[in-house]
Amino acid sequence: MKLSHLRKFPSRLTGLKPLVGTYCVRRHVSRVSPLTSAFNTRGGKLFNFKLLESQSVGLFNIPELKTLSGVKILEEQCIADINRLKQEACSADRKRKLVVVLDEMSDSICRVADMLEFLRLAHPDEKFRKTAQASLINLLDLVETLNTDIHIYKALKHVSQHGDVETLSDTDRRVTDLFIFDFEQSGIHLDDQRRSKFVQINNALVRICNNFMNGCQQPTPMMNFDLPKDLLNLFSFEGRTNSISAPRTEHVSEKIREATYRIHVYPNKHQEALLKDLIEGRRLLANMSDFPSFAHRALKGTLVESPENAMQFLESMAVNVREGAQKEYELMLERKQQFKALETGGDVQQGDYVRNNAIMPWDPAFFVKHARYELYNEETLSEYFSLGNAMEGLNMLFQALYGVSLENVTPGSGELWHRDVYKLAVTHEKEGLLGYIFCDFFDRADKTNSDCQFMINGGKLKANGDYQLPMVVVHLNLTSSGSSVPCLLSPGNLENLFHEFGHAMHAMLGRQQYQHVTGTRCPIDFAEVPSILMEYFAADPRVLGTFARHFETGQPLDEETLRMFCKSKRLFLHSETQLQIFYSILDQVYHGPDLGPQTPMQVLEATQNKYYGIPYVPNTAWHLRFSHLVGYGSKYYSYLVSRAIASKIWRTMFKQDPFNRANGERYRHQMLAFGGEKHPSVLVKDLLNETPAIDMLVQSLSEDLNSRNILPPTKISKF
Repeated sequence: MKLSHLRKFPSRLTGLKPLVGTYCVRRHVSRVSPLTSAFNTRGGKLFNFKLLESQSVGLFNIPELKTLSGVKILEEQCIADINRLKQEACSADRKRKLVVVLDEMSDSICRVADMLEFLRLAHPDEKFRKTAQASLINLLDLVETLNTDIHIYKALKHVSQHGDVETLSDTDRRVTDLFIFDFEQSGIHLDDQRRSKFVQINNALVRICNNFMNGCQQPTPMMNFDLPKDLLNLFSFEGRTNSISAPRTEHVSEKIREATYRIHVYPNKHQEALLKDLIEGRRLLANMSDFPSFAHRALKGTLVESPENAMQFLESMAVNVREGAQKEYELMLERKQQFKALETGGDVQQGDYVRNNAIMPWDPAFFVKHARYELYNEETLSEYFSLGNAMEGLNMLFQALYGVSLENVTPGSGELWHRDVYKLAVTHEKEGLLGYIFCDFFDRADKTNSDCQFMINGGKLKANGDYQLPMVVVHLNLTSSGSSVPCLLSPGNLENLFHEFGHAMHAMLGRQQYQHVTGTRCPIDFAEVPSILMEYFAADPRVLGTFARHFETGQPLDEETLRMFCKSKRLFLHSETQLQIFYSILDQVYHGPDLGPQTPMQVLEATQNKYYGIPYVPNTAWHLRFSHLVGYGSKYYSYLVSRAIASKIWRTMFKQDPFNRANGERYRHQMLAFGGEKHPSVLVKDLLNETPAIDMLVQSLSEDLNSRNILPPTKISKF
């Protein structure tokens, strides 16, 4: 019952006649499609601000949400449903399988709680956000009560050991085991005294995590630092502010890069204390549940199964990328020295010796960006990637791979929360409507500042044989180009759009019996596979060539620029992967056995110096800004493992032909369709005919890096 899947973010057919591989290549955006036209025009036509309550269908087409008071009504209805289902679950004469009853209970909570989670973070009305948050807190309290209900737990254990009122299928047993696992993660199997302490620690951790997350986002006041006069002049030239909210690591001036980095990650005693409490609290929870560490507790049931396997993967990858990363740092250093010589006319001051003869943590982002700048002009390139064209590109890709179309549909009155939101119907050419994707793409002051996917309604098979259609929100923070110019995507924006639609289509294409395992509700080290796979499509010139057209003239992007753009995505892959390995290992060490006398700061320094090619800088505390320690505690490695699998899928199924319909159908029906219904190792083996053992994951990711990575010329060509 545990709502661990409250996170923002993701039958087999045979004898299918494949479409030819050039399907999308032939059908490019030569005329403005309805989807292009819709997304290249900011909303408003489909949103009625002078709405009468009697005309409204309610937010997300939920009748209760015609007005603010409906939030409380939904909360009360949910609580009533849960109490009814709880009685049925514990009844001696229960007629339905227990897993069916509990999944209905999970669905009843998630359909309200997931929706409230989104509204509290993105609704433009502050009253709505606060009301949604208050009701969400009440429902989360209810969830905690259910997670410690010994009667439901005993009923589950009885079913697991002795069977149920009907014969259990493999899927029934899998979901039953997942429910038991969720209960035991909440300490349900402990005696009363230990369970009470477990709940107390868990509640304290919720507050600690929230406070740590808030601290990660807080700007650092500049007034606390005595900056040299020449640096103050540089800040003034750049538009001086009173605080640093993010390091300027892409700035051409090394002094600004260094100063903003040091200020941003300056040690904070309060944040350090929170991190210590977070690590210690998680260790206590794990020990109370008879796990040797929090990582052992958190990784049970994942694709890698244990922290030992995770560390084996990370240690092996650390060895494999070391040589390539070192070559990249040496090349960055040569370029850094050229920049300094050009800036100073060849006169490098003695006081700058250390900085100029080493790559520092504030350097890589700039030199990677500059190497890309030498290959293409980002501002000019963006003119060929309007939001509307990119959406039509996704539409054509999904048509080619799955026979699925995206259609911008007119929402019901009052169904949307902002005029800039679009509603997409996802429709299969034979199966009909698969679900809905709401697109909340543009930034505004009243929404959370992150690119992610929110599950609003999970798919599941209903008792009458119908399928409950999934409903998700793809949430971005794009900046509008202006009223007369469509939103033009940067390379990063384009990649993020494809990434998040990977999560969204995981939800749309899944067809699970139970809501508890729908779509992205699967182990976290597998959930990123569909989204990372989409990044490979977003870096392929054959895919981009189908929609990269100038927003005004309609002229296609020339092949050479397109080739250079795709080439730019292959720069410095070893050093970037080494950084991710360092992050992942630090996360593992923090959540491993007791740190002993070492402080988190000391662990950071030792881990960075061992696994990262750029040494630790004294008096910096980067780890106190590492917000992923909260949501991805002991699981940050998931991105690398998911990339290992996604790259294998790309190479074996789509690299030769990114529009291959037969392989698209295989990928859908052998992997995406199951969500969390099967263990991810089973899904990977079924699709790739290879067990995802650690050696396989290491080999796959290493092969991906070695086959794609390129280095720019040593000599800089633009300044």
